[in-house]
Amino acid sequence: MRAAEPRPDAALQMRGEGDRRVLSGRLAITALPSPDAFRGARQVDLSGLTGLDTAGAWLLDDARRNGAELVGLPAGLRPVLDAVAAAVPAPPPAPPRRGLRDLVKDLGRKVVVSASGAAGLVEYLGRFLAALGRALRHPAQFPFTALVHHCQQAGLAAVPIVATISALIGVVLAYQGAFQLRAFGAEIFTVDLIGIAVLREMGILLTAIVVAGRTGAAFTAAIGAMQMREEIDAMRTLDIDPDMALMLPRVLALVLMMPILALIADLAGLLGGAVMSWGALGISPAMFMARLGDRIAVTHAVVGLIKAPIFGLLIGVIGCRAGMQVGGDTESLGRLTSASVVAAIFAVILADAAFSIFFAQVGW
Repeated sequence: MRAAEPRPDAALQMRGEGDRRVLSGRLAITALPSPDAFRGARQVDLSGLTGLDTAGAWLLDDARRNGAELVGLPAGLRPVLDAVAAAVPAPPPAPPRRGLRDLVKDLGRKVVVSASGAAGLVEYLGRFLAALGRALRHPAQFPFTALVHHCQQAGLAAVPIVATISALIGVVLAYQGAFQLRAFGAEIFTVDLIGIAVLREMGILLTAIVVAGRTGAAFTAAIGAMQMREEIDAMRTLDIDPDMALMLPRVLALVLMMPILALIADLAGLLGGAVMSWGALGISPAMFMARLGDRIAVTHAVVGLIKAPIFGLLIGVIGCRAGMQVGGDTESLGRLTSASVVAAIFAVILADAAFSIFFAQVGW
């Protein structure tokens, strides 16, 4: 709607104080007063207005919404104000108050979703074991080439990042251990701290987290992209089992490569700790190795390596299951890729806690 045409010589003037304002002239974007000019006003006299555009109408409507009464607006300018007021979006409704019942419903819904996710994980674990059983009964159907490829991608390609992070964690443990134990004159126990922490927990746990973020996400993205392009449906049409062709080599590659990556992480962590102990405490590498062999039992390394294939199994199954759940849009691919990483890390930490309790009970 066109604004009413003002007289060329009509300049905006504003008078009044307290709770009353008087406007005269042309109220347009070229001569707008500050919105604070109407603050505290209870009445705005517009009988002297000669022109009004949409910017001025918005300013008047804002004053009206803040409690000011608009009086004396000329009839020729009222359509502009009405049109702008009708175009202003209504404020969103206030969210309803949530009571105890709503909180209980939300909690129940999340419990159901979590239970469904756990049931789906068990389902895909069974599908992996069934595919492995069929491959062992019929070796000609075993996807050996795909297994070697995924071992290279999930194992060999991950060695640099796993070794680097583990070495840096060894450096951090050595530095912090030396800093804390120096106050008690027990710097030599830094070697014990590094050995137990790296071999038993930090080496395998950091390796699993890196693999979950790197390889688990790659599994979800690759299978999810195939699901989006309907390639998996085409495989079923051609009588190709997706579990045998897609899930089995990926999960089995992680199960086989995780112990190797964990061993590399242990060695890198010990190396980083030894270098830092030498520089910060003056413990020579020979003394470090002697202390490590004398004080750290082999069972600590065994405990860490026992966890490795289980963690690889969890990461692989979660990543493949998330990929199979991708819909036909890219939004679901990104969402499920992120969700698979979070779920894999959570499952790894939960399994690590369960292993810690178990090994503590059996005296390891």
